[in-house]
Amino acid sequence: MGTHVLDMKHITKTFPGVVALDDVSLAVEKGAVHGLIGENGAGKSTLMKVLNGVYKADHGQLYLEGAPLELHGVRDAQEKGISTIFQEFNLINSLSIAENIFLGRFQGGNLIDWKDIHTKATNLLDRLGLHFDVTRIVGKLSTAEKQLVEIAKALSFDAKIIVMDEPTSSLTSREIELFFPIIGKLRESGITTIYISHKLEEIFQICDKVSIMRDGKIVGESPVDEITRDQVIELMVGRSLEMEYPKRTVEPDGVVLSVQSLGRGNKLHDISFELRKGEILGIAGLVGAGRTELAEALFGADPADSGEITIKGKKVAIHSTSQGKENSIGMLTEDRKETGLVLDMSVTKNITITKLEEVKKGIVLRNKAEAQVADHFVDALNIKTPSINQALYNLSGGNQQKVVLAKWLFSDVDILILDEPTRGIDIGAKYEIYCLMNSLTEQGKSIIMISSELPEVLHMSDRLLVMHKGMIKGELVGKDMSADNVMKLVIE
Repeated sequence: MGTHVLDMKHITKTFPGVVALDDVSLAVEKGAVHGLIGENGAGKSTLMKVLNGVYKADHGQLYLEGAPLELHGVRDAQEKGISTIFQEFNLINSLSIAENIFLGRFQGGNLIDWKDIHTKATNLLDRLGLHFDVTRIVGKLSTAEKQLVEIAKALSFDAKIIVMDEPTSSLTSREIELFFPIIGKLRESGITTIYISHKLEEIFQICDKVSIMRDGKIVGESPVDEITRDQVIELMVGRSLEMEYPKRTVEPDGVVLSVQSLGRGNKLHDISFELRKGEILGIAGLVGAGRTELAEALFGADPADSGEITIKGKKVAIHSTSQGKENSIGMLTEDRKETGLVLDMSVTKNITITKLEEVKKGIVLRNKAEAQVADHFVDALNIKTPSINQALYNLSGGNQQKVVLAKWLFSDVDILILDEPTRGIDIGAKYEIYCLMNSLTEQGKSIIMISSELPEVLHMSDRLLVMHKGMIKGELVGKDMSADNVMKLVIE
C-alpha cells in the first residue's frame, strides 16, 4: 500500500436547496480497506454515487491510478474497474449464479458456450475461496451467499475498487465471521475496498483507514489504529457524546404484563416472565433463538397456541394484531420497511394510520386534524423531514424509525415491543432513540427491547432475558448483566 488508486479532488454536488457535497477530497490507497462513515445525510451515498457514475459532480475531478477519470453511468464505472455493492442486491433471483455474474455479457450470439461461462464463474468464486455450484438458482441462496455472488460479479469486471454499502446489515453474526475473510482476500489481491458502515466495531476490525463525513464534508481522516471510538463519534455527530447510552433514571413499578407457559409449535417452549411499569426488559439471544417469535406471539402477529397472558391483572386473549392493539400493545417490527411503514405514503399518513378514528368524521378523514397530529410528533421526536407530506422512502433510516415510534405513541399504547430498534441507523440517531425510550418509561410506558447488539441491550435494559432454541435460558440483573454471562447462557 502507499500508492493512491483513487483520488477524488474538490468534489461539489448540489441539489435544489441542498449542498450535498461541499469541496470533498478523498484519497484511497491501493489494496486498502478504507472506511467511510457518517450519520445519515452526511453525504456518503452521494459521494459514492459520483464515484460509480450515477451522479456527475458540479465541480471537482476524479483520478483513477493517477489518470483523469470521466464516468458516463454505472456500467461505464464497472468497465473502468469501479463496482458498487448496494444494500439491495442487483441480482435476478430466477437465474443461476453464473448467469447473474455474466448477465448482459454472453458471447457467441444465439450459441452461448455454457461450459465456458460456468468455468469462468467457478474460477471467480475460487479466487474468493468459495466452492459453490454456479448453476444454483440465486433465489435459493442465503443473504450472505448473495453478497458473495455480488463480489464475484464485481471481480468479473476486473474491479480495482469495490464499494460496499452496509454489507453486513442483513447478515447474522456467523455469516459476518465468514464474510470478513473474503475482504482479506480482496486486500491480498491488491483490490481496494471502500467500506461504508454504521457499525464502528467493524470499521476498527477490518479497515486500514477511516474517513468521517458530516454535513457534506470530510471532517476527519485517520489510520484506524491512531483514532479512538470516542473521537470518531464526536467527529460524526459534531458534538461530544459523553456516553453512547443515556442513563436510566426510572424505578420500575408494579407488574403490567405477566406471561405464563407460553408456547407456539416448535418455536416457543414454556415461556414465562413479567414486565413492570416503566421498565425496559431486554431480550438477547442468537439469531433463531425465538426472540422475534416471542414478540409476534405477544402482539398477535403469530399467536401462541398455549399458555396465558395477563395484562394489568386481567387474562387476555391475543389472536390478532388488532387484539394486541386493543390490549394496549404496540410493536416496532424488525424490518420497518416491510412491515412497519408504508414507504410511498406520507409522514402524516404513516403516523395516523393506527388510530384513524381520532382524525376522521364519519368516513371522511380530517386533513387539518391529521396535520396537527403529524406536526406534534415531528416536533416532539425531532423527525427530520422537509414536510409532513414527504413520502417515507425519502427519509433516513433513523427518521423512519422515529415515525414508527410516533405511530404507536399516537395510539397511546402502554406496552411497546421494539424488535431491533436501531438496526441500520447511525450513532447520533441511535442516541436519540435511546433518549426517546427513556422518556417513554418516565411517562409510565413499558418496553420489551430485542436487540442483536449486546452493548445496546446490556446498557439500556433494567433486566435481561436470554433466549436459546425457543426457551428462556436465564434472567440477568444488575452486575450479572455482562456479555460473558449472556454467551454462557446461549452456548450449550
